[in-house]
Amino acid sequence: MPAARPAPPSHRPAAVAGLFYPAEPERLRATLQALLAEARLARGATVPRPPKILVVPHAGYVYSGPIAAAAYALLAPWHDTVKRVVLLGPTHRVAVRGIAAPEATAFETPLGAVPVDREALATLAALPQTVASDTVHANEHAIEVQLPFLQSVLDEFTLVPLAVGRATPDQVAELIEQLWGGDETLVVISTDLSHYLTHAEARAVDADTIAHVLQLDPALDHAQACGATPLAAALQLARRHGLRPRLLDLRNSGDTAGDRERVVGYASLAFEEAMAWHEADPTGRLRDALLARARNAIAGSLGLATGPEPDHPALHRPGASFVTLHRHGALRGCIGRLEAGAHSLEVDVRRNARSAAFEDPRFTPLTADEWDGLTLEVSLIGEAEPLPARSEAEALAQLRPGVDGVILAWRGHRATFLPQVWQQLPAPALFLAALKQKAGLQPDHWDADLHLSRYTVQVFDEADEPAPRPAVH
Repeated sequence: MPAARPAPPSHRPAAVAGLFYPAEPERLRATLQALLAEARLARGATVPRPPKILVVPHAGYVYSGPIAAAAYALLAPWHDTVKRVVLLGPTHRVAVRGIAAPEATAFETPLGAVPVDREALATLAALPQTVASDTVHANEHAIEVQLPFLQSVLDEFTLVPLAVGRATPDQVAELIEQLWGGDETLVVISTDLSHYLTHAEARAVDADTIAHVLQLDPALDHAQACGATPLAAALQLARRHGLRPRLLDLRNSGDTAGDRERVVGYASLAFEEAMAWHEADPTGRLRDALLARARNAIAGSLGLATGPEPDHPALHRPGASFVTLHRHGALRGCIGRLEAGAHSLEVDVRRNARSAAFEDPRFTPLTADEWDGLTLEVSLIGEAEPLPARSEAEALAQLRPGVDGVILAWRGHRATFLPQVWQQLPAPALFLAALKQKAGLQPDHWDADLHLSRYTVQVFDEADEPAPRPAVH
């Protein structure tokens, strides 16, 4: 490992470069690019605003890097929006009463220096739970390992690093609330989950911990998460500000690079504004805009006349959708995407409409003679979140009939059902059995490596209130 360049006297030098992550800048950049690229493939649809809180692990990148990347990949569309990061993690090496802020003016990594927001820290100095200590920060990895990720996904930003020692969640929440700000301020909670259990034990314990987190239940202890105190504070604030938690990844070191006898648990989560598409669009303009584009995409391919297409700002952002066709009440095609790509929602809907009409392998291509009696449905797909389950019975108990769309994945087998399928298969056992069959598995198949995810949809149905249709030539 090459000798680290000396940091200016007022800078906190990198302490764990070469241990937790590569010390060579080019190798570090390549590592981060690979981790983030893989995470972006599974990111899902971009939400209308940046996440307010991220929860990320802080082990060596070989162990927890993929899990952390799942959270940091969400920031790509907001690289020039987030200007300040309030970063909190537990202390591992130096005990402290309260919450330690550094005296340094910047934190160094192999990718450069991140300036500390001294002005923001000055506003916290009057709070009795805050202490100033470079000693606490000197060798602490929980904050440092997050910085190269942040440097990779954000443009210029300042840092408010806070090392949480013996403090209460209320005391931590008071600090975060004072720095809450708007979209320019991101809160990052650095924490691992269970420590040194077997792989099977950790999966059970961590799934239970995450179940509490998703319910915004702050009753956590340090056996569940080493950063339980700042995490509990974040849950309090999420409840207060109406944020919605979203699980991005849940694994342990036995799943990434370690043995399975003594593992450490990792999770990444995002806390975002709980705003559905229809809540952002109470007038129904988005419904009309989506259905018009889907119908026109098919009509144009058939050589039929097309109608007007009202605009809506959501059409120009990335999004994932399914388009479903019915004719005289019977299914006539259904094609879509579960994850947003680089193109816009408008492009996604048009493509899926044409595919549903002409490329669904279950049906012959639609003809102009079938135009009369055709109704369309556009479903906007929310971000999928893992559904941790140790057994099929546990999975069935967590499913929400009529609400959950479900993705099943097992060793190359993959299938999904939209929530609308619950209308035909209202019992969770029947729903899951049919989903397995769709994936090419036996209906009673279950395996520890079978992964379930769920998502919700916002449905815009032409059948409920028929939109004006273009006339046939």
